[in-house]
Amino acid sequence: MSHHAYFVTGTDTDVGKTRIACALLHLARARGLSTAAGKPLASGAERYAEGLRNDDALALAAECRPSLPYAMVNPFTFAPAIAPHIAAREAGAALSLPAVAAPMRELLAQRADFSLIEGAGGWRVPIDDRHTLANLAQTLDLDVILVVGVRLGALNHARLSFEAIEADGLRVAGWVANLVDPGMACAPQASRLDANLASLAHWLPAPCLGVVPHLDAPTPAAVAAHLTLTPLIEASPRRAE
Repeated sequence: MSHHAYFVTGTDTDVGKTRIACALLHLARARGLSTAAGKPLASGAERYAEGLRNDDALALAAECRPSLPYAMVNPFTFAPAIAPHIAAREAGAALSLPAVAAPMRELLAQRADFSLIEGAGGWRVPIDDRHTLANLAQTLDLDVILVVGVRLGALNHARLSFEAIEADGLRVAGWVANLVDPGMACAPQASRLDANLASLAHWLPAPCLGVVPHLDAPTPAAVAAHLTLTPLIEASPRRAE
């Protein structure tokens, strides 16, 4: 069995990276594949008896089979919903690229059939004063899944993100159009949605993994109904067997 691993990034914050990642993991589980997921940096968390917990990281952990300890899924958790490097500074924590990469290497060493590492915000969110999450994807040598938040400005953000990923020497394995703005499906925007999606397909030369509408109940199963895993599973793994 091949071991497929990808880095999930988005065109901005709040574009549905976790929602899409959970749905892809759900699809992998439905195929009988083992799954693993990591969110190395998470800002915006509640304190429980076990410690700080981030909702996105909990959602990813719920789609891991076999299950993984929370600390492996999300080794760096911060309470305020702000940029991780600023949250770390306020918490007196020292973030560095090696410190963030090490637990993700450990997670990938579990050799699940299908693994996802989810970034925070967009492609160049800082880890420290010298490195960004793009450097983490480079260090882990992972192909990238780009989640495009379909709203005003999506074409520009998508092209810039795609070009930055390629400029950093990594390959976009696939992209997802996620309709985060419900108004895009309403008149008069609805008549232009197909044109916007066609423009994305023209400018993003990678497989489209799906177009996800705005859903009232975006469970992993509901989102997964609009996605395909095939281009990812049939791709030759970059990571050594």
